[in-house]
Amino acid sequence: MKLLIGNRNYSTWSLRPWLVLKHFDIAFEDEVLQLSGPNFRDVLAQHSPTGRVPLLIDGELLIPESIAIIEYLAETFPEHAIWPRDRAERALARAAAAEMHGGFSALRNHAPMNLRASHPGRVDADVVRTDLSRIEALWGNLLQKSGGPYLFGAFSAADAMFAPVATRIRTYELPVSDLAGRYVEAIYALPAFQTWRNLALQEPWIVDDDEIDVIQGRVAPGNLA
Repeated sequence: MKLLIGNRNYSTWSLRPWLVLKHFDIAFEDEVLQLSGPNFRDVLAQHSPTGRVPLLIDGELLIPESIAIIEYLAETFPEHAIWPRDRAERALARAAAAEMHGGFSALRNHAPMNLRASHPGRVDADVVRTDLSRIEALWGNLLQKSGGPYLFGAFSAADAMFAPVATRIRTYELPVSDLAGRYVEAIYALPAFQTWRNLALQEPWIVDDDEIDVIQGRVAPGNLA
């Protein structure tokens, strides 16, 4: 299998299925399609039916969308607990993943993922307060039940979906509880995430639309990817 991804420094949606593949030691290769430069959208359109990344290629099968990719991996490799084994926990994990997929627009708009950066205080906490409050409630409830370090004890697809949120909290030093802070540290300690981050730090490319200096309350292209 091959996973087409965007710039590791910025592409939140690419990070999610990549973490699942890497953490569960599923054989794959990846290819970075840059989210900037001349005609980059045309280049994406030549590779992906949606014109976005990530895209999983398995033979002749092309699968766009992070959640669809993760579900395909879970069905293809049932020996791995990509979702929790317990039916009730699995339902809660999918609900959390779906909420992440469709929500938290303030964080996406105002705090783009940028693994190379450190911007404490650059994001107005009031602007993202509602999103942070919901994240605190969601994470707190699940972590208290599971005992951590991840949302359902062991790392799962739900954690992969929230990994970019952890990076935003770290990059912008957003105010969160100690419990949420420990969860952020757990994401950063995950070997698969460390591999992704190390590769991101080596990237030479800059996507201007994902840099905080040019974000003005709009969703950046990299975060749509």
